[in-house]
Amino acid sequence: MSRIGKKPVSLPSGVTATVSGQTVEIKGPKGVRTFKATDDVTLAVEDSAVSVTPRGSSKRARQQWGMSRTQIANCVTGVTDGFKKELEINGVGYRATMQGVVLKLALGYSHDVLFDVPAGIIVTAPKPTEIIVEGIDQQQVGEVAAKIREWRKPEPYKGKGIKYKDEYIFRKEGKSK
Repeated sequence: MSRIGKKPVSLPSGVTATVSGQTVEIKGPKGVRTFKATDDVTLAVEDSAVSVTPRGSSKRARQQWGMSRTQIANCVTGVTDGFKKELEINGVGYRATMQGVVLKLALGYSHDVLFDVPAGIIVTAPKPTEIIVEGIDQQQVGEVAAKIREWRKPEPYKGKGIKYKDEYIFRKEGKSK
């Protein structure tokens, strides 16, 4: 029995949900998100809440039950508050600037890295050592942040590189005689 799946997803004021077959469309102040559920679950909208119920007692149906409920809850969070990842740049001469829809990163290479920001994602660089990635799709926000971080992952000796704001870098001791 899924503890997560049992709870209906409540819709805050200003958010509407429509179910057509296995697709739920959620509209809110920040945009529109859709989620297509598998045939193992049934979706229903009842008094400002979306409920998910399994269509059987198979293992797959129970797995999809909790997962579908969580995905719908993430869609509701995305269209109301949105998702945000904060990145921090450490290192001498490492910096980031926005040029239109292109993020320009100086990361110690012989050239500047130009990162094209995908549609639906907002990237800002309030300080030269700070990058904020925002959007309504949690998966896409995380993926863009990971791709930016991939250009120069933090190294364990001096901590230079791009890291998430709340990330802890395990430091190693250098060589000693």
